[in-house]
Formats: sequence, C-alpha cells, structure tokens
Amino acid sequence: MSGVYEFVLLLLFCHLTPLLLADGYQPKCPPSFDCGYLGNISFPFTITERKDCGLLPIRNCHSPALKMIQLQKDGKWFQVVRVTQLLSSPTTTYTTFQFRDTNLNELLQNQNCEAFRNSYTLPHTSPFASFSMQSSTIVYRCNRNHHVTPPPGMYIYTNCSDYNLYYSSVTTGDWSSLRGCTKVQLPVKDVPDAKNPFTFRTALITTQVNLTKECADCHYRLGGQCQLDNKYRFYCANSIVSAVVAAGVVVLLMVLACCFSRKIFWSKNPTHRIIEGFLKDHGPLPTARYNYSEVKKMTNSFRNKLGQGGFGSVYKGKLQDGRVVAVKILSKSDGNGEDFINEVASISRTAHVNIVRLLGFCLDNSKRALIYEFMPNGSLDKFIYEDKNPLQFTHQLDCKILYDIAIGIARGLEYLHRGCNTRILHFDIKPHNILLDEDFCPKISDFGLAKLCPKKESAVSIFGARGTAGYIAPEVFSRNFGVVSHKSDVYSYGMMILEMVGMKNNIKVEVNRSSEIYFPHWIYNRLESDQELGLRNIRNESDDNTMRKMTIVGLWCIQTYPSIRPAISKVVEMLESKVELLQIPPKPCLSSPSTSPIHLSCETL
Repeated sequence: MSGVYEFVLLLLFCHLTPLLLADGYQPKCPPSFDCGYLGNISFPFTITERKDCGLLPIRNCHSPALKMIQLQKDGKWFQVVRVTQLLSSPTTTYTTFQFRDTNLNELLQNQNCEAFRNSYTLPHTSPFASFSMQSSTIVYRCNRNHHVTPPPGMYIYTNCSDYNLYYSSVTTGDWSSLRGCTKVQLPVKDVPDAKNPFTFRTALITTQVNLTKECADCHYRLGGQCQLDNKYRFYCANSIVSAVVAAGVVVLLMVLACCFSRKIFWSKNPTHRIIEGFLKDHGPLPTARYNYSEVKKMTNSFRNKLGQGGFGSVYKGKLQDGRVVAVKILSKSDGNGEDFINEVASISRTAHVNIVRLLGFCLDNSKRALIYEFMPNGSLDKFIYEDKNPLQFTHQLDCKILYDIAIGIARGLEYLHRGCNTRILHFDIKPHNILLDEDFCPKISDFGLAKLCPKKESAVSIFGARGTAGYIAPEVFSRNFGVVSHKSDVYSYGMMILEMVGMKNNIKVEVNRSSEIYFPHWIYNRLESDQELGLRNIRNESDDNTMRKMTIVGLWCIQTYPSIRPAISKVVEMLESKVELLQIPPKPCLSSPSTSPIHLSCETL
C-alpha cells in the first residue's frame, strides 16, 4: 500500500501546483485600460503592469510622460501617438496605431540621405498578430553612373552624394527603365509633396494590427487570452473552454505517468531536451509553429519541388493568407535536432532587408521543416559560376548588380554582428546561402551553424571546423591564428566576394593543395602590378573601378590573421568609398592546419 500512497502523492505534487496556477486562478483582465491621451485601449493593447492581458504593451499610461509601445518581445520601445479601435463585427476589431521612429525622424529632420538607404521594415510581433503599413510608397535609389531616363510623371532628387532618387505620387506605371536601381519602400504622409522626398516621407508610421483567426476567436468569441504553452502550442487562456481542456490534459498526463517513467520518456525524446535548453537560454521563439499535416497542405502534398541538397528537399508552397513560401524539409532525422532548433532560434530574431525571413517551422516527432519567404531568383551560386548557367549570368548580373549584391550582404552581416538584440555569428557565408529576390536584393539564409552571443562579453566553445571548405577562416582550424569571432564571417565573406569577381569557385581540386586560394593569389598579383584584371564582365572604366574595389575589399577580408581583417562595418565603409582611397592589403598566405578544439570569443566590434 505504501507504494500506492507514494504514487498518489507524486501525482499531487506534479499536477496540483499547475492546477493552482491554471487559467481559472489568473486575475481576470478588464475589458479596457485608461491610457491618458490615447484614451481607453483594449486588446491587443495592454499596459506594462498587465502584460498578460494583451500582445502589445504600452508604458507610461498613468503618467504625463510620452506613451511608449513595444512591438516585439524584449525589443525596442517606440513613441505611440494615436490608437484607433473600431468594432467592425462581434468577432473582429479594426485596430490601427501610429508610432514615431525617433532615429528615422532625426534623419528626415536633418535631410540626411541615409533615410533612403533601406526599406522600412516593421518589427515582428507575436505568432498571433502581424503588422502592415497603411501608407507607403516606392522610391528608386539609382547610382548616377546608371544614366536613368525617368518615366513620365516620375520626379528626381539629386542632392544625395552618390545616388539620385526617383519617385512618383502614383503607384502604377511603366518603370522598367529603373530595373537596375534599388527599390526602397517608405512610410509616407497622406498627401505627398513631389518636390522634396524629405517632406513626404514620415517617421510617423501608421500601422494596422492583423490578428490570426484563432487568436481573434479566442478573445472575442471565448473571452480569453492568446497564449503559447511551453511546447509552442496555442491555447486560449482564461476561458471556460481552456479550463476544461486543461483539466483533460491533467487527466491525460496522469494516465501517461502510469504508462511511462520520466527516464524512459526523456531518453527517447532527446530533441525535447534541446528545445527546452534553447527556450531556457534564449526565451520564446517569435515565429509560428506548424504541424506536419499543415506543412503538407501548404505544399499541396509536396508537388512543386524547387531543389535538392544534402539537408533534404525544398518545395514551393503557399500560406493561408496567400503568401508564397519555400518549405525546406530536412531529411536527416537521426540527429538530436540541435542545428534545426539553432536555425529557428537564430533567424526568428532577425528583421532586416538582407536577411531571409523565417515565417514558421515544423517539429512534429521526426518531421522537421523550415518555412521561408520565397526567393524567385534562387541562390547566388547559380549566377556567379559561369558553368552553372552562363546565359543567365551574362544577361543579368552586370558589375552594378554584383556590387549591389556584395554591399547588401555586407549590410546583412553588419546587422547580425551589431544591429539585432542578440549578436549572431553565421559561420557558413557562401554563395549557396545567399538568396536573391525578384530585384536581385540579396538575403542571407541557412543559419544551421550559427552561434548566438547574448552578451558582448560572452564566450562560446566549439570543437572542430565549422563551415564549408574554402570559406572557413584559419582560426577556426587552429587558435594559433587567433580567436574565432565575427572576423571569421568576414573571411568567408571575402572569399565569396572574390568568387563573384572571378566568376569561379576558389577551390580547384584538380591542382595542388595550395590552390584553395588559387584565384585570390592570381588576382592579387595583377592588382599589385597594376595590370588589367581581364575579367569578362568588365565593359568600361566604371566596371573596372567597381571590380577593383570589390577585389581590394575581398583581399582585406581574407587576411590570415583576424586582427588584420576589417570588421564588417568597415567593409561597408570601404565598399561605399572611392577605389582610389583604398590601400592594397598584404598578400594573403593560407594553410590548412588540422582540426582542433576552438574557443569562440564574441569580442566587441
């Protein structure tokens, strides 16, 4: 009998505490909160003192200070100017709000052309809501050497230092002559002023909040709060239905406890331990989770295959809201899933025009999938290796586009190293992992080998080589060259830039071992002796200067010792400067030491 009593006590200990903290015992959320000049706000907004009552917390509601809104968990706070909420049906509320971006506002006030550098990207919210800008327009940023003939009705602004801006008050037209320019999406005022782009671009961004159907039903129909449990499954908290479901789950857990011991359960599910470890170290993952049946439905039973690799297969799919996606199905199911969860944890925290967006993931027993935004032009390697598709390369990737791709990748890396809340070291920068959208805007992808560095002073240990042969920095093989840091990504970037210049892979297996830097040595000798580069995609003096600039930057990036390499922020600065101002770096000299345990230092940039 003592064994029976012990078992009952164990069940009470394991399940009584969660029951006391279950939905029925949570303080009830009021229907609305008073927030000063914003008026009464209601779901999905809430006040910081009751974050459990909404998705978008607003602070300073009870003080005369400026009201600040947080658009993503542990993210930046923005000044919120206005909130509008209209009940359009019993289960739908039309919700918009206007916030001010102080950094953008300063650029516009000073008429700084950096305001037009990149498209304005709204931060990601929770899995239950998304944002959309209410008023935006497209501005084309064109290099002056491009010699653009503006279409009828298009305005031009020429006061920026190295490019012209083209824009229009209409949203449609034949703008094919601007195809080689960079397309930038900007928030605008209701009535644009065509004479000066600084007057119609605005730092007051009017944003609509779009709730998912399950979250809207939970709140408006069931009177609950949208929540994720510790396994990222949706549940409706503080509702009658959720209380019943919670009770059923407790009963089910009791039955499972009778059938399986904890030791057997966890030993057969090592991936669960990996997930729990990541959640503990890095917090909740801000991206949607799908089950395998949903993945199968979005890919139409995997009918449209886009590609095949060592990781598995990629299929074209479509989400319920109509967005086209690329679904990567991982074929290897014998591992513990660390690389998979690592990629989800890394990329889901990014929001940058040059980083591919992860829209969701699937971890359903042994089934694993990653859902990305769809990139119509595929990966960069298809365009820079002439043996892959010489006609496509010759037709589309001129020196200007190659340069734009190079600087876009550098800006994406700069964001990973310095711009996001958690520093990310990629460790596998190569042409195969650079995706191109319809305008050949580059986006860094494949974060399976990435490392997260939550604090600038933190250190992580890795063992053995990490990355792809030909792009791995010397210090990753041996600490004799220095510590592994953000400079290791710079090395990989440099090798890739030189491949873009030379239209060939730097590794030539048919020649001797030293040939893994075959092209860098060849082009360095020509550069040092001031010879013509002799590259087939150079058509004029401007192209030659562009390729020389990329070559010099690439050679700086592949210096043997990381202390000599520039940080990626310096790389961006070098690419944006004139080629005459760049110094020729020392000649790179590499070897391939044996693999050994490495200490990874996230040193300050």
